[in-house]
Amino acid sequence: MLPTREEILRSVIFKTSRSGGKGGQNVNKVSSKVELVFNIENASFFDDNEKTLLKVRLANRLDTDGLLHIVSQEDRSQLLNKEKTIAKLIDLFKKSLKVDRKRKPTRIPKGVIESRLKNKSVNSLRKEARRKPQVD
Repeated sequence: MLPTREEILRSVIFKTSRSGGKGGQNVNKVSSKVELVFNIENASFFDDNEKTLLKVRLANRLDTDGLLHIVSQEDRSQLLNKEKTIAKLIDLFKKSLKVDRKRKPTRIPKGVIESRLKNKSVNSLRKEARRKPQVD
């Protein structure tokens, strides 16, 4: 079950800093870059199975302390960047907690097998016609 926005806001830490790139003086004086830090272990809204699933699927995004960092610096506004980090986190939760359906094994249809064998025989005849006739 996905947590609500309020539950997420209670369990994350936001860090702000000055953003790089274009923006002129605004970049030099405004801390518009936002970094969201989320600790999977302290999340009370996930059960143990969901926590282990998140750890496995997000292993390459976690640091050595097991914290998930999400950074946004696309906008000039700190508030918009904060909203984008929350949206990215929710999207990560959706993708990571999605349970894949097991594939049902199916048989190859009879028509597909027949058409493949027919194409093989046509190709064989075409190549055989290219050969020089054998003289006995």
